[in-house]
Amino acid sequence: MTTVRLPLFPLNSVLFPGLVLPLNVFEERYRAMMRELLKTPEEEPRRFAVVAIRDGHEVAPSAPGMPDPTAVPERGPAAGFGADPTRAFHAVGCVADAATVRERADGTFEVLATGTTRVRLLSVDASGPFLTAELEELEEDPGDEAGALAEGVLRAFRQYQKRLAGARERSLSTGADLPDEPAVVSYLVAAAMMLDTPTKQRLLQAPDTASRLRDELKLLRAETAIIRNLPSLPAADLTRGQTSLN
Repeated sequence: MTTVRLPLFPLNSVLFPGLVLPLNVFEERYRAMMRELLKTPEEEPRRFAVVAIRDGHEVAPSAPGMPDPTAVPERGPAAGFGADPTRAFHAVGCVADAATVRERADGTFEVLATGTTRVRLLSVDASGPFLTAELEELEEDPGDEAGALAEGVLRAFRQYQKRLAGARERSLSTGADLPDEPAVVSYLVAAAMMLDTPTKQRLLQAPDTASRLRDELKLLRAETAIIRNLPSLPAADLTRGQTSLN
């Protein structure tokens, strides 16, 4: 088992390998993380792990609020995540490689990272200025018939795209616009679909590529059928979960 210890950045969203993650970092615990990452030479990867939050808040309270106006805001690396932060996060996350870490004049950071490798969360350490975690790197097993499944998922995804755009009479993309490597297809589609965080998390932690693609094929067919039969779509995502300011 290959393990690694990395800074931990919890979010109310799921990061997939190969996908770009822009971050606006303003909380002190994450600013401390970015200052530490900047100590890494530019020619070396500046890595941290992203995990989706199961319970808790990714932004610590910054001021007293209702109903107790005298309440003291919770602070520290584990603020908002309870006594045992490990239980607040989903068990499988993704390593992010920060290509850009730019500090602004006010001390906040603009970060652009890319997901690289899936990892399993083993433990969380809250003793420092920011959370760190011991992680087990997860290999991507292709599974059975991943190639054929990827072709089916790409066809279904194109139909899904058309329905979302209301483009029944025109083609939005061609085969040249999308990848054909099964694992890449599985992660791209998982990230692009309008799904809630638990469903995206389920796709991230699928045991192999073929299993993820089978799940996506079912989801794409179901979502496309729903879109086809609805006269319009409500902005449901705006009412789900909390807004991430980081």
